[in-house]
Amino acid sequence: MIRLQRVGRKNEPKFRAVLTDSKNSTKSGKFLEVLGSYDSRPGKDKDNKLDGERIKYWISKGAKVSDTIHNMLVSQKVISGKKINVLPKKTVPAKVEEAAKAEAPKTV
Repeated sequence: MIRLQRVGRKNEPKFRAVLTDSKNSTKSGKFLEVLGSYDSRPGKDKDNKLDGERIKYWISKGAKVSDTIHNMLVSQKVISGKKINVLPKKTVPAKVEEAAKAEAPKTV
């Protein structure tokens, strides 16, 4: 699996794109190959480098790509396709949901 691994100091998040076994945890540090880097801080866009050729090679060998890496590859035009929504779905609190059901008119 190709995914991000956090490196860097506290309050200075930097990430590596690594090829690892999907069973390894993200913080285990075990990976087969470093495929790029990503700096999430504003103004650090020039530090975002992904090795597109190596990533394509590993995808052809059967490696899965995390949703975030997929979106980064689509935005850098390494692969084609639509971006994947990685944000969590909004949940409605139970009280608001019950009130909405009570206000809805019943049909007979």
